[in-house]
Amino acid sequence: MFTVSEEERAAISRAYEDGGEWAAVVELRRYFAIEDNDNALFAVRSIVRWRAAPGSPPPRRSPNETSR
Repeated sequence: MFTVSEEERAAISRAYEDGGEWAAVVELRRYFAIEDNDNALFAVRSIVRWRAAPGSPPPRRSPNETSR
């Protein structure tokens, strides 16, 4: 099990949209050491389908970010 940040999710989803599942697997492996193809494909498919739950709080800002 691992946690995927919003930035990682966006990069993996973008790779999926631009190049398909295997491109997304390559992107996934840039962030996580998943060597098994079946597990990598399962993770990619889960990440791409994920959507924030309705009414979930917005992502936290880091203390270094300035408000706009």
